[in-house]
Amino acid sequence: MTNRLETAAAAPKQDIAFREFVMLCACLMAMNALSIDPMLPALPEIGRDLAIPHANDRQLIISVYFLGLGIGSLLFGVLSDRFGRKRVLGSAMALFILASIACAGAQSFAMILVGRVCAGFFAGASRVITVGIIRDRFRGDAMARVMSLIFAVFMLIPVMAPTFGQAILWIAPWRWIFWALAILATLILLWMLVRMPETLMPENRLRMSVKTIFGAVGTIIRTRSSIGYMLASGVVMGGLVGFILSVQQIFFDIFDAQKFFPFAFACIAGSMGIGSLLNSRLVSRFGARRLSQTALLALVAINLVHLSVILSGHETIVTFMVLQAATMLTVAFTASNFSAISMEPFAKGAGVASSFQSFLTTAVSSALGSIVGRAFNGTTMPLTLGLASFGAISFLIVVWAEKGRLFTRPHHAGLREFEGMR
Repeated sequence: MTNRLETAAAAPKQDIAFREFVMLCACLMAMNALSIDPMLPALPEIGRDLAIPHANDRQLIISVYFLGLGIGSLLFGVLSDRFGRKRVLGSAMALFILASIACAGAQSFAMILVGRVCAGFFAGASRVITVGIIRDRFRGDAMARVMSLIFAVFMLIPVMAPTFGQAILWIAPWRWIFWALAILATLILLWMLVRMPETLMPENRLRMSVKTIFGAVGTIIRTRSSIGYMLASGVVMGGLVGFILSVQQIFFDIFDAQKFFPFAFACIAGSMGIGSLLNSRLVSRFGARRLSQTALLALVAINLVHLSVILSGHETIVTFMVLQAATMLTVAFTASNFSAISMEPFAKGAGVASSFQSFLTTAVSSALGSIVGRAFNGTTMPLTLGLASFGAISFLIVVWAEKGRLFTRPHHAGLREFEGMR
């Protein structure tokens, strides 16, 4: 009864249907995938057009976006805790659209890198504020379940994005990828402005002060489960960033499968969507902790098998796709669950917590992923070794966060809030 009353109190006066809420949140979070994945098949053409000398330097078009994303993540959640989710998100998305247009008109490598940093900076709002919106409405396993449903829808974007980018390249120059991105972002912005209610209640707004912000960050750092799962998420997502940075060269340079790349990427990314959908159905039964901790162990085991395949000289495009898809499926079980667990204690200050979470995970994952990407040597070894190592380190961090008590679930899981929203 208490949980249902809390949900009713948190609900805005003009609510949005649950399915539309999931779809809209998925599209808002998909802004980052739309800004990354369609570029992958275009990297060689961008490199030739802008005279980028080294193949590995083309990865900077992706990695500087993550840099901007991490910096922006620090700011926008804090602003949304003071001024409301909708106003801040709408302003940032409008600036993101302008940054994408600037990328479309870039005439040099330096210009496109500046545009990408700015685009990542403003896209940080769509990521952290959307998490804040979800936390305004849900907590615990209920939030994990909603996040999983959103990720399941969201994963349709990276499945289709390289094909979308490749289709544009068949009929137009690479610059039209950025124009198409600006158009899609405009449509999502209009949908959000018209349909999404303000979810931050007046009593949960924070005053903008250094003391308040540092107090909230201090609470996060002192909350062992929150800081632990944020760090663990950043480490394991380092493998995902490493994959994104390396995958174009893996299929183009190692397997000579340029035409097959969009389909192969869709198959691998699609496994994350399947994992998110499975997680949304299983989390209410087993709990976010049990599922994510088991998934980490499976991730390590899969990549140890993959290492043995590489070292034995039997790596083919088929073995890479199968084992990488299995890896991405386990990553899906960690992403939404780790986010929900780390955000669980924060009803007030969810924007600050989401900002800090996004900044920390992005900073850690982009740093580790860049190491993997720059280590590309014409084989799949750096990526696979990175995934296995990051999975093991992430699991050790979770052991620390849980004080050694693994595969349990708290008594207060918050699933009634989810049922009330439905």
